[in-house]
Amino acid sequence: MYRIAKKTEMDNKKVIIIRVAAVFAALFTSGLFILFLNHNPIEVYTSMLKGSFGSLYRFRETIVKTIPLVITSLGILIAFKMKFWNIGGEGQICMGAFMASFIALKFPEVPKPILLFLMMIFGMIGGGIWAFIPAFFKSKFSTNETLFTLMMNYIAIKWITYLQYGPWKDENALGFPKIPNFTDNAVLPKVFGIHMGWIIALALVIIIYVFINHTKKGYEISVIGESENTARYAGIDVKKTVLIAIFLSGGLCGLAGMIQASAVNNTLSVELSAGVGFTAIITAWLSGLKPHFIIMVSFLFAVLTQGGSFIQTAFEIPQSAAEILQGMVLIFVLGSEFFVNYKIIRR
Repeated sequence: MYRIAKKTEMDNKKVIIIRVAAVFAALFTSGLFILFLNHNPIEVYTSMLKGSFGSLYRFRETIVKTIPLVITSLGILIAFKMKFWNIGGEGQICMGAFMASFIALKFPEVPKPILLFLMMIFGMIGGGIWAFIPAFFKSKFSTNETLFTLMMNYIAIKWITYLQYGPWKDENALGFPKIPNFTDNAVLPKVFGIHMGWIIALALVIIIYVFINHTKKGYEISVIGESENTARYAGIDVKKTVLIAIFLSGGLCGLAGMIQASAVNNTLSVELSAGVGFTAIITAWLSGLKPHFIIMVSFLFAVLTQGGSFIQTAFEIPQSAAEILQGMVLIFVLGSEFFVNYKIIRR
């Protein structure tokens, strides 16, 4: 007979070995699937790397895909630190993009620095309010935040769809359901050929690291995550701290939405988030809820996404098959967390 027990602590070397082994196991299993598709796994894997790093343009695209993942993961991290399971990153990205787009479309002639600043503020407010709603209901009525934030995603997506096909539809788009493009004033400038979202992302990693590890509010968030009763005993206003932290969590997701709308899409669109809100849940968790590790994990996921897109055209592999490869890697890496946190004991 065997039983499962939680590990007290594992040293970093063993954790790294387990995760690296999971990646190799994922590559091996994916290789069998690639063989089933009548392709050479080595060639496909090599092409995935070429698709991500093969040229300056592809490398830039990989970085562009990393930026929203990093920022959204930081937002998710703050909520998860309190064991508030914010699954609503997707909706918060959409509502942040909506609020930023409202400013961009209504005030296109405002000078660029002021307009971009207003878009960032309103983007954060949009995402923050969208996260604040389930946090408020949880604090008042003890609702389930997992289901609440998940359902809020679909409301936000349908709201953007309504705008795209309805009141915000571009009359000059020949009937195509599209919202007008932003003016140049509302588009983030580029630095070294990549929109300046990468600078914002790096700055936020440092800010959130300092916030979580070296501020009173960050300490309170960590204590609430360990035990709400302990936090109350220590005199922490749990409800107030949760509401502030979740607003900040959604605000960061909203900022990611603003950056996507401004710098990548140059408009608001229902495809804008591209699943980043869901992927960020995984990247935040795999980073161990540590801001500095989020950069590395998000970059690896961006490589996987960019490389997966490349092999679709290079090997004429259907999109669904490419997504299966990505899914296999995710399953193995996430499955390895079991062996990091638990052990099997023979009775």
